[in-house]
Parts: sequence; structure tokens; C-alpha cells
Amino acid sequence: MIAVIGLVIGVVTGLLVQPVVPVFLQPYLPIAVVAALDALFGGLRAMLDGIFDDRVFLVSFLSNVVVAALIVFLGDQLGVGSQLSTGVVVVLGIRIFSNAASIRRHLFKA
Repeated sequence: MIAVIGLVIGVVTGLLVQPVVPVFLQPYLPIAVVAALDALFGGLRAMLDGIFDDRVFLVSFLSNVVVAALIVFLGDQLGVGSQLSTGVVVVLGIRIFSNAASIRRHLFKA
């Protein structure tokens, strides 16, 4: 319940304050959001399967965001940032939809 309250407070604060992302961080923000969503869906799936561990979730969340940002940074340094960004989004998108399908099967028994 605390996490839900924190999420609501964060969303409301973001809508009211409307923070500005610095230009040098803008290429990394969408990738970080997708990586965070992947960890979120994975955590929800683990919770429904009865194997949720808060430490595993925290490490997964942080490592997903850091590794995805590092891949995009490496791509920028090599001059292929958009291709690696697309690759990261595709891989994480597949994982998100896989977790969403598992959640759907668990909730609706279908």
C-alpha cells in the first residue's frame, strides 16, 4: 500500500511541478522508463506467482535502468545510439508483453 501511495504522490507531483529534463539526459529518459516498466511488470508477475522478493525487485529495477542507460550511452559514443536504443526498447518490450501475458493468464485463468 505504501508503494501505491508513493506512486500517486509522485505522479501528482510530476503533473503539478512539470520538471524539465536536461538536454543531455533526454535520450536516456525513455529507455529508463521502459526498463523501469519491465521491472514493474516482472515484480507484479512474481507477486502473483507467490515468489516476490523485495530485494530482488529493487536490484532488478535499478540494474535494468542502469544497464539500459549504459547501452544507450555506449551506442552514443560509437555513433549508433538510435540503433542500440531501438534494440533495448524491442528486448524490454518483448519482456513486458511476456510478463503482461503471464499476468493476464494468472488473473483471468485464460
